[in-house]
Amino acid sequence: MADAITGFISDYGYGALVALMLLENVFPPIPSELIMPFAGYVAARGDLHPAGAVAAGSVGSLLGALAWYGVGHWVGIERLKRFARRHGRWLTLSPDEVDQAQRWFGRYGGVAVGLGRLVPAVRSIISVPAGVARMHLGRFILWSTIGTTAWSALLVTLGYQLGTRFSMVERWLNPLSTMIMVIALAGYVYRLSRH
Repeated sequence: MADAITGFISDYGYGALVALMLLENVFPPIPSELIMPFAGYVAARGDLHPAGAVAAGSVGSLLGALAWYGVGHWVGIERLKRFARRHGRWLTLSPDEVDQAQRWFGRYGGVAVGLGRLVPAVRSIISVPAGVARMHLGRFILWSTIGTTAWSALLVTLGYQLGTRFSMVERWLNPLSTMIMVIALAGYVYRLSRH
């Protein structure tokens, strides 16, 4: 898994990071906790600039956030709850979770969006109540950019710091990254079975 991700990033550069982070936000096939540290490692090898890796990862993440914001804005709260009631199983989203996110968003506003971008389980879903609540798009982009850039910078820095030692821990990261993928898939299947 590690070789596949680092190879894809090395071969396609910043575009690969944008695409992977966009996918991670829309439907998390590979968590950012794997993508961005590998981007940091690739940057340490000299194939990318660390700031460029952070920027590309942030752009991809922001595009995914905007997609979910658009869904929330277009759907509205009542339609979203009806959709979650009927089809939420595939998104692992229940009407109660829609209400919880809406209340949390209503209480914390822009800060909720910024901090939500730092929390793996909340990262994508926080964009929906922002759209449903018709949060001003500029404000949404500002807070999303702050949270996303901070998260991407942290993960890239961790990968970059491993640098030359990355090969020593790579034999541990390959099974770990596979395990994270299996856990993420198992979590999705579990949540799917609960709806």
